[in-house]
This record gives sequence, C-alpha cells and structure tokens, in this order.
Amino acid sequence: MTIHGLQKLTLLDFPHKTACTVFTGGCNFRCPFCHNSDLVLHPGRVPVIPEDDLFALLEKRKHTLEGVCITGGEPMLQKDLPLFCERVKALGFAVKIDTNGFYPAQLKYIVNNHLCDYVAIDIKNTWQKYPETVGIPSLDPSPVKQSVSFLIEGSLPHEFRTTVCRPFHTADDLCAIAAMLGPEQPYYLQAFKDSGALIGRNVSGYSPVEMKQLHLQVQRFSPDVGLRGVDI
Repeated sequence: MTIHGLQKLTLLDFPHKTACTVFTGGCNFRCPFCHNSDLVLHPGRVPVIPEDDLFALLEKRKHTLEGVCITGGEPMLQKDLPLFCERVKALGFAVKIDTNGFYPAQLKYIVNNHLCDYVAIDIKNTWQKYPETVGIPSLDPSPVKQSVSFLIEGSLPHEFRTTVCRPFHTADDLCAIAAMLGPEQPYYLQAFKDSGALIGRNVSGYSPVEMKQLHLQVQRFSPDVGLRGVDI
C-alpha cells in the first residue's frame, strides 16, 4: 500500500487506544474544506514512506501501541488495503479505517473478513446537499447510503462524523443528518480548522460558542452526539 504520511503516536484518532496514523493518497471527492489538498489532488508530489519502515516501527512498539488508523485521502482506493490490514492485524494491532463511505463493496469485504476493528465514516452533509458539499455536481450519494446502512445493521464498532463549516452546514442540516442516522448511532460534530492548504476557497469555521449552540440543537435528535475540536 502507498503510504504518504505517518503520525507515530495519536491518543485521539482511535477511540480508547494508543495508535499511529497512516495517510494514503488520492480521493474521489473534492470537498472544498478538505485540509489535505496535496494528498487528494497531487499525491504523486508527496513523499512515499516504505511499508517496511512502518512495520519496523510497529515491531518496535508492540508494547506501547495498540492500533493503526488508516486515513487519507480515501483508503478504499488502495487496491491492496485488505492485505495491508491483514498484515497489521497479524502483528496483534487493531485496525481503524477512516472512509468517505463511497465504496460499500470494499468496506463489506474488509469488515466481513475481520480485517478491521473500527470504521469511521465522514457524513459530508444531507443527501440532498452531498454533490455540492463534496465538490462533485453529478455525484449520486447512494453508495454512501449503502455503507451507512451496512454499519448500522452490523455489529462492528463504528462512528459517523461531520466536519462543520460555512457555507455548507446549517443547524437544520446537522439535525437532519442526526435524525437520518438515528438516536442510537455514535455521531460527532467536528470543528473545521483551516490548514492553509484547502481544496476550495471561502470556507470558514464556526466559533466555539456557535459550535456549542449547534451541538445543543443536534442533541434533540441524537442525545449523545459528541463535539470534537472544541473545549466544552
């Protein structure tokens, strides 16, 4: 698998586990608020980290790390992702995959073959606003719906999350997403942070006070909704 980035230690990316995070390149979406524009648009320009380097790190940290997070870009574009996950799990590490949910067949294969332990799907917006929000005017979000239903109907630990920013998200949008997922599903609102390397322009975040207000409104539909990137 092609690795374009590695965070050697994270206490945030994998719930309840110490982990490292692996970044893959390429994505089928063009979300204007994406903070990894080089990984999405120009992965060939980003240096590659040999797989052997990662596995050497994992061997050294068997007693300190518990998991490996695989993010992007969009990891499901990596044809050898299943083999990579199998190799990681063979060393005794748990695997978490961050995905946009557009590849339900790949997701089902990985989950049904017990190659990951946790999945996080980014819910970009309401289904009606998906094409605009992901920067693909002709996009049909049906594959994402399939992935969401698959996780909801299954038993694998998972979460859904939305990165909240202007001009794409309103309180009504976030409440509609929470209502669609249902009150029992783990759902998180993530504060937008401008990395300075966005795909689009004219994107801005909500203030901490505004994020807390949005959080309160969404709690009517998802009582346990979480809030990330904001001090509560």
